[in-house]
Amino acid sequence: MSGERPGPGEGPVEAVEEVLQSDAPAEVKIARLWPVVSGAAALLFVVLLATVIFYRQADKPFGFELAWMNALVAARAPVWTIPALVLDQVGGGISSIVYVPLVIIGGLLIWRRPWAALYYVIAAVTSGVIVTIIKNLVGRPRPTAILVQPDFGSFPSGHSATAALIATTLAIIFWRAWVWVAGLVYTLLMMLSRTYLGAHWILDTVGGMLVGVGVGIVLWAPFALRLYRERRRPHPPIWVKVDRHPATPGASGHTAE
Repeated sequence: MSGERPGPGEGPVEAVEEVLQSDAPAEVKIARLWPVVSGAAALLFVVLLATVIFYRQADKPFGFELAWMNALVAARAPVWTIPALVLDQVGGGISSIVYVPLVIIGGLLIWRRPWAALYYVIAAVTSGVIVTIIKNLVGRPRPTAILVQPDFGSFPSGHSATAALIATTLAIIFWRAWVWVAGLVYTLLMMLSRTYLGAHWILDTVGGMLVGVGVGIVLWAPFALRLYRERRRPHPPIWVKVDRHPATPGASGHTAE
């Protein structure tokens, strides 16, 4: 890539102007509008779902939710129940509040991503607060064929929201295809496990997923430029000394992640 700006008539300017320095200069432009609109739309859809569920026949499940739940209950077996219970422990309780966040925050700080750590913390807290508020406002009853002891309120799924929030924030932070794929698989497995265990109806998991994705995208906007600059720097662990001197002009001072 030459790094030159396109001249008149040579095509549109890219949303993010790639630069070869390890620190992106001030003139880098990052398009925030449509990502933020998409994230806000996801959160708005959660509000609409919550409204429909709240006012529909005393929070009764939809027919397709009952059919899906009955099919999963009929298919229950130890080979599926054990991994579902593992996901229940990883995605909820003290693990989701303390252990998993500490691992993520510690890893980001050790590998020199303080802005990414701050972004993740704010997004995780915001997602948790939103889930708690909606749970208490909607008060949807949980399924009766339940194998775990969850907290109050079925909509939205806190486990699904946390999984989607982790997947979204880490995908934005690292911007690697394998991170996106791993995050998607983890989120879908968490959503499936919540319905398999009878802890949530399908729409509860969809609502939780949308909360996590929406919050992760919307809160990315104020951190976008800092995360972009931070991503372009080298990330050896903090105990490895880094040369602070800028690269010689014309040299390939860019370090790939």
